[in-house]
Amino acid sequence: DAARDVAAVADALGLDRFAVLGRSGGAPHALACAALLPNRVRRAAAMMSLAPPGAEGLSWFDGMAASNVAEFTGALTDPLDFAERITARAAAIRKDPAQLLVSIRDGLTESDRRIVSDPAMSEMLLRNFREALSTSAYGWIDDDLAFLSHWGFDPARITRPVLLWHGALDTLSPVGHFEWLAQHIPRARPVLAPEAGHFGALEALPDVLDWLCATPQAAS
Repeated sequence: DAARDVAAVADALGLDRFAVLGRSGGAPHALACAALLPNRVRRAAAMMSLAPPGAEGLSWFDGMAASNVAEFTGALTDPLDFAERITARAAAIRKDPAQLLVSIRDGLTESDRRIVSDPAMSEMLLRNFREALSTSAYGWIDDDLAFLSHWGFDPARITRPVLLWHGALDTLSPVGHFEWLAQHIPRARPVLAPEAGHFGALEALPDVLDWLCATPQAAS
């Protein structure tokens, strides 16, 4: 569904070929575009991506922060209760977006805390939270359920160049997910930042965008 939506947006903008980037929860959607729109996607970047559920040889929850384990487990075991909890949490965040940054601090590395404490980064994240939850929690709920369902494509069938960027200390998307994707995406270019956590991608973003926009000859 994500790939079809991106194709429709590209059509509306008159874009024939393009690159895609997804960070965190957006990363599997970027991989979907690479897999399902091979004639249009030049290259893709997936930063701190989860691996598919049921990925063979991967213990999906290993190394994951307790808050994420609880959220995903709830989505799997009691979707209705999960949806009610996320809806209530989203309503509280709409009233005070800063509380989400506070609530996730326990699952962050020291480098992540430094990044999200930067005023410019903090304000950008708060704008993202406000926009994502401006009308409802349904996008959040849908994303969690999509991560845990069959993705609709096999990462091993991706033929486009893919840059995988990950922080080795990430506890929201554990490094085992990165390692699994690096082994299963044929043209993957894995980049592991040894001292970075989940939000280290915000600092790496300019270099990743340069790779996406470069010609194949210049960025082989």
